[in-house]
Amino acid sequence: MREAVQHSPDVSSSPGATGLLAEFISHVPRRGVPDPVRRVLQTAVVDAVGCGLFGLTTPAAQIIQEFAREQGGPAQATLWASGGARVSSANAALAIGTAIHAFDFDDHHRAKIHPGAAVLPAVMALGEPRQIDGRTALAALAAGYEAMSRVSLAANPNSSRMRGWHLTGTCGTFGAAAAASVVLGLDAATTASALGLAGTQSAGLWAFNADGAMSKRFHPGRSAQSGIVAALLAQKGFHGPRQILEATDGGFLAATSDEVRIEEIARDLGQTWRTEGVCFKPYSCCGSNHSSVDAALRLMAEHGFRAAQVSRVIVGISRVVERQTGFVYRPTTVLNAQMSLRFNVAVALVDGQALIAQFTEARVKDPVVCDLASRVEVEIDPEMDAIYPGRYAAIVTIVLDDGRRFRRRVDDPKGMPENRMTAEDLEAKFLSLVEPGVGKETAAEVLDAATALFESSNIAAFAHQLGALRLRDA
Repeated sequence: MREAVQHSPDVSSSPGATGLLAEFISHVPRRGVPDPVRRVLQTAVVDAVGCGLFGLTTPAAQIIQEFAREQGGPAQATLWASGGARVSSANAALAIGTAIHAFDFDDHHRAKIHPGAAVLPAVMALGEPRQIDGRTALAALAAGYEAMSRVSLAANPNSSRMRGWHLTGTCGTFGAAAAASVVLGLDAATTASALGLAGTQSAGLWAFNADGAMSKRFHPGRSAQSGIVAALLAQKGFHGPRQILEATDGGFLAATSDEVRIEEIARDLGQTWRTEGVCFKPYSCCGSNHSSVDAALRLMAEHGFRAAQVSRVIVGISRVVERQTGFVYRPTTVLNAQMSLRFNVAVALVDGQALIAQFTEARVKDPVVCDLASRVEVEIDPEMDAIYPGRYAAIVTIVLDDGRRFRRRVDDPKGMPENRMTAEDLEAKFLSLVEPGVGKETAAEVLDAATALFESSNIAAFAHQLGALRLRDA
């Protein structure tokens, strides 16, 4: 049963960007979600659940899961793979979001965000105690993905990233608040207030790259938690800044970007869904590096050389990717390796892939891989720079010991909308993430339930199914 909604006052008869986005969000349940968007989001649920269950085997997610248990709160939402432990919705969202992003294998978007890790936890953790059905979950997920993507595009991902912001963290609060607003059934004015309260909680800095810290894993979980808090407060009549996006003094966009593109909020809103641009990762490393990994693997397959024959590798990328992942590789943490373009290309050449096994504490310090990584050169290519992040493109040139040179450009690596993973690829990815922890039979059951979530009469059943799991390696 839905709680009574406290309406925020209508402060403008001509809504700005925040108001327009809030109106769109509040109308999604009535307008419905187009079939192509539904299909993307159905895959997103499966992908996020797989990533989250695997993520719970990692130290970062385990620490946050333990923290959520300690913080507790009312028994509202189930912690995944906890034996059924329940905590407050906000604390559950923190743990679930961190788990989904804990191995950097979760979905992403060319708006330079990881939407699933911020939005799905808000839907599950807030929707479970309210016993929403699958149709409402779909609407909430769609509203959250679309809001998060458009806010990031309006901030201009290149500009915001170059200022050191982690857009998954800063924009994730908007996505989570949008989803939570749909779950709560908030009207447009109250949703605008929730967006304002979400924006004022936005956070997420790229400093984790300096030493491979765990904070990157934490950002989407914190965003999910903050988005829930924002929507619940707005519902109670706590008024947030309803011009959070367009305000020139302290507005989110002005504060986080030097090249604001506020028109991206309203551009074709309700007609063209940015959510259709969601990407699913075939490699467990930074999505901006996938084109380089693809190019290296294709060159090896085409020309039949071995990693031992490689003298040097030259990778041409955009200035943003060079800043983000082109740093000199020093073996410290798994996150450091996952973000390193040099390590990603080197381990792909040595092992022929870049999956879970390539990013273990031991593998990221392997001397053979580290030696090849030291011979990967990174340069800014003007053509790659001009099209990023519209295209996550890269040019890889491999020079062999005998002097032969091979060059390959990849604009749309596997996993992008133009080069989708097949249904078989996605199922294999899910099972590779989940089977080791729960076994083949249980993994198949979870897969079936995740795939059918939008047909569910009550998503609480799925939340309880996930909560009852016990991971063998946890």
